[in-house]
Amino acid sequence: MADDDLVHLARAAALSRERMDANLGGPFGAVIVRDGKVLAEGWNEVTSSNDPTAHAEVVAIRRACRAVGSFSLAGATLYTSCEPCPMCLASAYWARISRIVYGNTRDDAAAIGFDDAFIYDEMPKAPSERAIAMEHKPTPEAAAAFAAWMAKADKIEY
Repeated sequence: MADDDLVHLARAAALSRERMDANLGGPFGAVIVRDGKVLAEGWNEVTSSNDPTAHAEVVAIRRACRAVGSFSLAGATLYTSCEPCPMCLASAYWARISRIVYGNTRDDAAAIGFDDAFIYDEMPKAPSERAIAMEHKPTPEAAAAFAAWMAKADKIEY
């Protein structure tokens, strides 16, 4: 692991501890770096913001995208104190993060009460087999919105 990796990973861990000690959320921190420059930092804000999506990685991605004025973080590395949960991993893919470096594993997180195994297990299931009831009810309005997107000449694809 490169020295820069250790520096940024240490910062992610420090954020996790500092913000946890301040009762802002769970013990998770994240730093996003591109071309040697820190674009943003994030920490878990789930309990302090009453936002279940305010995980450290998602918070950092949101801040980094605002900082660079783009929804793409291609070429960036996400340093995180723990292996990303399914939501955070999906967010990293959507943001086009190029690399993820993490400290603790998902098993380490499960050992302290943050177990994402259920969500990982749910993802490959057919919608009808998931724990959350899901129903597919196609509507003309939903189909029309997709058709309009396909025809939109000035759309910004992502």
